[in-house]
Amino acid sequence: MATLTGAHAERVLRARELQSVKGRKEHGRFVFEGPTLLEEALRSGVAIEELFVTEKVLGHNTAVRELDERGTPVYLIDDRAMRKISDVETPTGLVAVAEQRTVRPEEVLAAPLSLALADLSDPGNVGTLLRSAEAFGIQGVILGRLGVDPYHPKVVRGAMGALFRLRLAVAGATEFAAAVSAAGAQTVGLLAEGPDIASVPLRTPAVLVVGHERHGLGAWEVPGMHPAGIPMHGPVDSLNAATAGSIGLYVLAQRCQESPGSPKSQDFPR
Repeated sequence: MATLTGAHAERVLRARELQSVKGRKEHGRFVFEGPTLLEEALRSGVAIEELFVTEKVLGHNTAVRELDERGTPVYLIDDRAMRKISDVETPTGLVAVAEQRTVRPEEVLAAPLSLALADLSDPGNVGTLLRSAEAFGIQGVILGRLGVDPYHPKVVRGAMGALFRLRLAVAGATEFAAAVSAAGAQTVGLLAEGPDIASVPLRTPAVLVVGHERHGLGAWEVPGMHPAGIPMHGPVDSLNAATAGSIGLYVLAQRCQESPGSPKSQDFPR
C-alpha cells in the first residue's frame, strides 16, 4: 500500500541527495525518472528499491500499482516534494531509486569489442554513446574516472535504458592501461587526423577509445594504440564525440562480425 510522505521526510531528502555525485557515491544508489525508463528498468531486471509517485501517476500507471502490490516501497508525494527530487523542469511524477552496478575493467575487456570513454565530461554525449554501444552489440563500457558520472541523471536519460543492461566500469587512465595489458586487448583510438577506421588492423579483443572533444585522448593514449579517424568529405573539419564514437563503433562492430570465426553480437558474453 503506497505510503503518504511529506516533502521533508528523510527518505525524500535522501532521494534528493542522489541528484549529486557526492550523494550517489555515498549511498551507492541513483535515481531515474519517468514511466518509460521504469518500464526499461523492469524489462532489464533492475530491482527498484523505492518509488516516489504523485497521486495522478499512482492512479494511472499499471506498473507502479503492480510494484506496490508486490511489496516495493512506494511513496505518495505531492508536486512540491516531487520537484525536490526531480532534475527536469517539468517533473513526470515518477522517480525511482535503484542500486548502482559496476564491474572491473577486465570484465568489460573480455568481450570481443568494447568501448572506453576517456574522461568525457558532457552527459549528453556519454548517454548517446551508451545507447549506440548497445545498438551495435557492445556489451560493456569503461568510463573515465575524471569524466561525467555514468549515473548522472542526464546520462541515464540519454542512454534510454541501455545503462540498465550494459556492463559499466569506471577507471583512471593508468588503471585502463593495466587492464588492457592484462587482457591482451588491442586499442583503437579515435583521432581527428587518424587513418580511416575501416582500414585499421583489427584483432579481438579490441576496445575503441573515444576522447574528449577539446583535449583528445590525453593519458588514455596507451602504448601500442592504433590511431583511427572518420573520413569526411565536406567542409566540416570535426565531429562531436557522440557522433564520431557512434560511427566508429558501427564500423568496428561490423568488421568484428565479418571476421572469420567471430561470434555474432547476440553471442557476446554479458
